[in-house]
Amino acid sequence: MAQIKIFGYADKISIKPGETIDIHVSADGVAEADAKLVRLIHGDAHPDGPGFIEEEVPCEADGPWAVRKQYTQVGSFLEVADPEGRLALEGAITLFAFVYVGLPEAGLRQCILSRWDNVRDLGYALGINQRGHFEFWTGQGDEVDYVQAEPPILAQHWYFVAATYDPVTKRGTIHQESVANRYNSLLGRVCPIDYRSHVAETFRFTPRHLPDTPFLMAGSRDFHETRGHFVSETFCGKIDRPGVYGRALSWDELAEIKSGKPPAPDGLVAYWDTAAGYTDRGIGDDVIDVGPYRLNARGFNRPVRAQTGWNWSGRNDCFRLAPEEYGGVEFHYDAVIESHWRKTRSVRLPDTLRSGCYAIRLRAGPGVGLAEEYVVFFVRPKTPKGKVALLFPTASYLAYANEHLSFDAEIIQPMTGQPPIVSEVDIEMYKNWEFGLSTYDCWADGAGVCYSSYRRPILNMRPKHRMSSMGVTWAFPADLSILAWLEHKNYDYDVLTDEDLHLEGVDAVKPYACVLTGTHPEYFSERMLDATEDYIAGGGRFIYMGGNGLYWNVAFRDDEPWTMEVRKLDSGMRAWAARPGEHYLATTGQKSGLWKNLGRPPQKTVGVGFIGEGFETSRPYRRMPDSYHRTVSWMMNGIEGEIIGDFGLAYGGAAGLELDRYDLRYGTPPHARIIASSGGHSDNYMLSIEEILYPYPGLAGSQDYRLRADLVYFTAPNDGAVFSTGSIAFGQALPANGFDNNISRLLGNLVDAFIKPGALPGSYWVNEEKQWK
Repeated sequence: MAQIKIFGYADKISIKPGETIDIHVSADGVAEADAKLVRLIHGDAHPDGPGFIEEEVPCEADGPWAVRKQYTQVGSFLEVADPEGRLALEGAITLFAFVYVGLPEAGLRQCILSRWDNVRDLGYALGINQRGHFEFWTGQGDEVDYVQAEPPILAQHWYFVAATYDPVTKRGTIHQESVANRYNSLLGRVCPIDYRSHVAETFRFTPRHLPDTPFLMAGSRDFHETRGHFVSETFCGKIDRPGVYGRALSWDELAEIKSGKPPAPDGLVAYWDTAAGYTDRGIGDDVIDVGPYRLNARGFNRPVRAQTGWNWSGRNDCFRLAPEEYGGVEFHYDAVIESHWRKTRSVRLPDTLRSGCYAIRLRAGPGVGLAEEYVVFFVRPKTPKGKVALLFPTASYLAYANEHLSFDAEIIQPMTGQPPIVSEVDIEMYKNWEFGLSTYDCWADGAGVCYSSYRRPILNMRPKHRMSSMGVTWAFPADLSILAWLEHKNYDYDVLTDEDLHLEGVDAVKPYACVLTGTHPEYFSERMLDATEDYIAGGGRFIYMGGNGLYWNVAFRDDEPWTMEVRKLDSGMRAWAARPGEHYLATTGQKSGLWKNLGRPPQKTVGVGFIGEGFETSRPYRRMPDSYHRTVSWMMNGIEGEIIGDFGLAYGGAAGLELDRYDLRYGTPPHARIIASSGGHSDNYMLSIEEILYPYPGLAGSQDYRLRADLVYFTAPNDGAVFSTGSIAFGQALPANGFDNNISRLLGNLVDAFIKPGALPGSYWVNEEKQWK
């Protein structure tokens, strides 16, 4: 593997000329890198296209940058604000919590509640040892005392766990009891398992503390001479309603807490009510201490909220209905939301910079492979200037960020119909925990990853990158084929991002006569969907350039728009499924999953919706009878024959990868025209799961007529209009033959018509008998 590696990210994904962007860089094996601002034009090196194209742009930040190795905190946890050191207990102690363990046999020590220093062995902790047992330990620096529960922990089971230390008797105890009910745990009452354990040991000393050691939930304090303090011994699972006493409670007292009663106030130091703070719009990262000192805790790496707790009864499926049953705060020892690297350089962009897709290109050593990095961002104009806006689907980039499908997804080879071809970048993306995961991955304990952020290196949001499992460009580098087409055709265009659309709503796109999407705008927040619908209904002309779009409902916090949340529910083509009761977004309180299942299928907005996918071949479209209708025949000017798009950079056709179709059942406007449709897809193309009530033979491409991409056009109020391609591969067909092809001509006819003010071509044909050629 490479000895020189360089990675980076920016603090913003959308920026305007003259503004400043912070770049964060980490490097191995080198202390200096050459930086250059570049405008990215085409990102696919496929030989049938124009190849990779970038343009160097003068900038004050050009030149050598000092770089160094930086470190990322891996694992989610809670840190308690305790400025007076009330939790630095050196006498009697009681710790308790309801605990659901995700991965008890990790072979690693995992802390649940701790004021523990790993380097000095000082403090106390309640956690899980390397053998998968609950354990309580205390340390005075040179020695550590332990007491371990007897039975091993069972995964996905709710326990009540408590530990005490009495300095008078020198007894340390640990108590373990099941609190499973009919709904909240993996195993039911029919399993003859004794979960109970009560063990006492004589301890030799009282714990001692360093003054600056924090009290943590789901981790403990550690130190490295290069990186400084960090948190290790992080935890996989949920913690519900933990607390601390400054006295040793008896088991009878602890049993009262186990039964669900609030802790008695005598000697209580802290009691974190993990079910407090919910609103109908969600919950944040702060966990509230309702004890006497208000020692609130703050989440790091976004511990997952809105999760079922130890007392979930199965009756209510949302925290808004029964917040008291949603006290489970979920942690993962491999979670990364943000890298939190130190800023390497602030870059002020030139005032004259044109709108487009840009990157800070960093090269060190050989300047190729892992020694080359592109920190990508998008520049929108200070004031809208173009007639056309290209809307980059950055929410979908977050969803796929650093995906591990080629390595971890058992279904990937049969699904794609080919073996993966991995590069050194793919291997680095997989093996380095510090880059974090995508929402197509699972954390180590099998729970699905529901958060993703761009404040970390995203190695597959780079030009030139090919998705290893499919062998084609995907998402961002594929979307550059549309940008390159706009460049080639010399259109006056600006670029926008999903973040702009989410934060500003319809105002972000209202200035433009025509808006084009990227190839795969799969992830949409409610604000984004509202804005798209309002833009079209208000007279905007919208070209949906992809497939499987407007599919998942996602959420962003207004104060942290760089982090996205999604829950994959019990419908849709998904890499994981959220557990029962955990289908609602902690960010907004709204149910996640498919927009179709929320009453807003994509057909209602863009005329087509997802029907299926396949990955080893693509097909052309064939003109349908509607395309000869005088109201729409203008878009076929200069196109001969019935076959359209029998070429392209994605498996040699314009209809492929993921497909959308016209469907009146889901809200396709009844006056919509089917301009062309694909067909004859291979049996690697399978019907989407949400379309199937019962599985039966014949649901593959060569047998089911529904597996097709439809080119659909319809007019909207106020001279608005929509054209939808119904295929991810459509945009990747544009560059073929130097952009001189019938897909390019079709799109050119549409954009030319859409950017002209006034009525659209064909609008004045009113007599039906005269409308057919």
